[in-house]
Amino acid sequence: MTTTYLTVARPATAEVEDRGSRFRCTLRRVEGEDEARAVVAALRRAHPEARHHCFAAVLGPRGELQRSSDDGEPAGTAGAPMLDVLRGAGVSDVAAVVTRWFGGTLLGAGGLVRAYGDAVRAGLAEAGTLRRSLLTELAVDLDHADAGRVEGELRTRGVTVLDVAYDARVRMVLAAAPDEVQRVGDVVAAATSGRSRPRAVGERWVDGPAG
Repeated sequence: MTTTYLTVARPATAEVEDRGSRFRCTLRRVEGEDEARAVVAALRRAHPEARHHCFAAVLGPRGELQRSSDDGEPAGTAGAPMLDVLRGAGVSDVAAVVTRWFGGTLLGAGGLVRAYGDAVRAGLAEAGTLRRSLLTELAVDLDHADAGRVEGELRTRGVTVLDVAYDARVRMVLAAAPDEVQRVGDVVAAATSGRSRPRAVGERWVDGPAG
């Protein structure tokens, strides 16, 4: 089971030029194929004068869904090299659209492959990456008098606090990697003098540093 993968850190746009033709890459983080297709549709509306809006996407924690389109360029010269760059970077949940404005000079198959790939590489350099990790959600109920002190102690010990809800008691939702669940439980027990231990209530994908 995949519990971690890379995706883009932020939306990005980057442009390369070859013999008068402009290749502008738009990179977006997306949640599924419909959202990826919507990126293409939005760029078509925004730039109807452009000759091509070529597309590549890698989706899912294991990169299990991959799509590409040459959008009228010779087969294999646009979508495939764009997809190769995304796969080579090891990113998923990302859509890349390269919008081309023709400069009047034919580039040939090799030139197109290079330009489309370079545009996506430039986009990835602008976007950066982050790592998504599947963490276990842990809930712990605390007395109001203890909540602030316990939260501070947990954060000091490197425990991720996702949410704090105040009601008759205070419910704190924590996150831990599967191999950290026991340690987090021990930290909570120590912070509450054994009065509370967290219980697993679900899982959540959480963004973190790429390294």
